[in-house]
Amino acid sequence: MQEKLTALLETARGELATAATPESVEQLRVKYLGKKGALSGILGGMGRLAPDERRALGEKANAAKAELETWLQEAAARGEAQALEAELNGPRLDVTLPGRRRAQGRRHPVSQTLEDICATFARLGFVVEQGPEIETDWYNFEALNMPADHPARDMQDTFYVDPTTVAGTGPVVLRTHTSGTQIRTMLRQKPPVRAVMPGRVYRKDSDQTHTPMFHQVEGLLVDEKVTFAELKGTLAAFATAFFGPATRTRFRPSFFPFTEPSAEVDVSCVFCRGAGCRVCKQTGWLEVLGSGMVHPNVFRHAGYDPAQVTGFAFGMGVERLAMLRYGIDDLRTMFENDYRFVAQF
Repeated sequence: MQEKLTALLETARGELATAATPESVEQLRVKYLGKKGALSGILGGMGRLAPDERRALGEKANAAKAELETWLQEAAARGEAQALEAELNGPRLDVTLPGRRRAQGRRHPVSQTLEDICATFARLGFVVEQGPEIETDWYNFEALNMPADHPARDMQDTFYVDPTTVAGTGPVVLRTHTSGTQIRTMLRQKPPVRAVMPGRVYRKDSDQTHTPMFHQVEGLLVDEKVTFAELKGTLAAFATAFFGPATRTRFRPSFFPFTEPSAEVDVSCVFCRGAGCRVCKQTGWLEVLGSGMVHPNVFRHAGYDPAQVTGFAFGMGVERLAMLRYGIDDLRTMFENDYRFVAQF
C-alpha cells in the first residue's frame, strides 16, 4: 500500500503540474481527494493490516494528503494567474463607453391626469381635500339630498361593506363618489370654501368604458353671492388649460340631486376640433363632467345657511379625461399592469 501511495503522488504531481484551468484543477481534486477518489481507494484496505502497519500507513497517508492539497492550491493559483493574463492580453475594454442604463419607469396616465387636474385647479385657488374611501350612508347619500327612497340611489350601484345600520349614519359603503368629502369639508370649515376632492370611488359596473373602481375629482366653491356665471367661467378656464386654448365649452341642462340647477358640461371634440367624427358621433362635442349650484338641502345638512351663502359643485371622471387626452379606446387597458402600455406615456 505504501508503494501505491508513492505511485499516486508521482502521478498526481505530474498531472497537477500541467493543469492550466480552474476546471481541470477541480477535476484532479475530485480524482485524488474525493470520497471515491484514488486516496480513499488505497486507504479502504487498511482494515486488513496489523496495527503497527496500519499506524505507519496512516501517517504516510496524512502526509500524502497534505502534499496533494498543497499542489492543488499551487495549481489553482497558477490557473487563476494564467486566466488573468489571458484576459489582460485579450481584447481591450473601452471604459469610456457609456454604461447600460436601467430603463426608467413611467407615470401611469391616470396618475398624470389626476395630478394635472389638481394642479390646474390649484392655480385657480382651489385646495385639495381628502376623505375616506369607506363611507357611511349619511355622508355618501343622505347629506347629499338622497334619502333612502330617492331614485338616484339606484344609479350608484353601491358596494355595501356592512349592510347593518349604524345609529344615525346608516349602512357602511364603499363611496360611490367623492362628494361625501364636500360634506366633511363644510362641516369642518366655515365659508368661504374652495376645494377639489380627488380619489378612488367604487360602483358595480364593468365594461369597455366602466370599471368597478375608478377615480373622480369633485370640486366645491361656497361663498356669498356665488353665481352660475362663476361656475361657467371656472370650468371654461379648466377646459382650456387641460385640453388646449382652442377648446370650447357648452352647458346642457341635467339633474343631480345635490345641485339645482344642474348641467352637463361638454367640450369641443379633441379629435376633430368640433368638425364631427366617429368619437363624438358627428356632433363635435364630448361630455366631460357634471356640475350645478349646490342644493339648499345640502347646505342645511352641512350647517350652512342657504340664505347667506351660495356655491357650485362639479365632478369629473379621471379615466374618461385620460382616455380623451391620450386617445385610449378601452378603459380596461389602464388596469392590466402591462408595462408596454404605461411606457407610451
